[in-house]
Amino acid sequence: MTQTAIPCTVMRGGTSKGLYFRIEDLPADLATRDAVLLAAMGSPDIRQIDGMGGAHPLTSKIAVIGPPTHPDADVDYLFLQAVVDERRIDAGQNCGNLLAGVGPFAIEEGMFPAQDGVTRVRINMLNTKSLASAAIQTPGGRVRYDGGARIDGVPGTAAPIPIDFLDVAGSSCGALLPTGSARDTVDGIELTAIDNGMPVVVMRAADFGKTGYETPEELEADAELKARVEAIRLQVGPMMNLGDVAKKTVPKMCLVAPPRHGGAISTRSFIPHRVHEAIGVFGAVSVATACVTPGSVAAEAAGIADVEAVKELEVEHPTGFFTVAMDVALKDGQVQVRRSALLRTARRLMRGEVYVPAAIWDGRR
Repeated sequence: MTQTAIPCTVMRGGTSKGLYFRIEDLPADLATRDAVLLAAMGSPDIRQIDGMGGAHPLTSKIAVIGPPTHPDADVDYLFLQAVVDERRIDAGQNCGNLLAGVGPFAIEEGMFPAQDGVTRVRINMLNTKSLASAAIQTPGGRVRYDGGARIDGVPGTAAPIPIDFLDVAGSSCGALLPTGSARDTVDGIELTAIDNGMPVVVMRAADFGKTGYETPEELEADAELKARVEAIRLQVGPMMNLGDVAKKTVPKMCLVAPPRHGGAISTRSFIPHRVHEAIGVFGAVSVATACVTPGSVAAEAAGIADVEAVKELEVEHPTGFFTVAMDVALKDGQVQVRRSALLRTARRLMRGEVYVPAAIWDGRR
């Protein structure tokens, strides 16, 4: 035997795509697990030609699903980012796009029973030690993928998957505003560091000589801009209780500007070294939260008069809008997030086996 076959499902989750595994089908030893996943994805290689990765961070993602280890959850979900051009698996962040596929995957794999109509799956997000609840359409007890829901960045329509986030504020950094302030200054740039499910640093595009409406390709081509953004990221990481972030995929960096198409704010996101064609799920939630945080850079751009009256915020990104449902309150001038939710879709693309060299793993746990 020269190769080991591992059961695997390829799914689109939101605007990302990745490999989904049951935890029992992967090595128990973490170093071996990471080596297996790198081989399955084809990293490190900018084309990932010898694996299943799509040569981009948004298509080099992995979801590992297992039995619940939280009393209020139905399944566990671990997100892993396979770095395209490095021999590295990063578990330092969550992914709300692949999260959309967790419920359907768990039902399809018999890990959680489907109801007739709608099945609500409570998901323990291991990366951030927080919970989400996803409503999956299951007429006749089977997952439905077709439907009328449309999300920007995905062609066509699909069955809606509304997801509620139950306790994600400060889940990575320990506080919604991990620096203790709604506004800080690093390298002469005013910024807001915020964590409502994803550590994000919000900065004015104008402070970098940008409009905030550039295409991702235009920003990607600006080496000086990327170097300035990365220099700030490396400094603000410890300020956000994330330690040395040189080898981490968080925090994400986001340039903002006033809205241009009727939304609340315009965004261009660095994730962190590539420019997102849209915006990440939890990144959008954190930016939306910043929009209703008094004194933040985002609040200045959004200009919302009555934040407690806000029920939905539309975050503009390069390919459309991301709508975040919110319920917030102000207490002593501080924002308290009572609820954040959003709509995603997902589709199972393939189910089978992915092969890795037996020299990396012979299949024994």
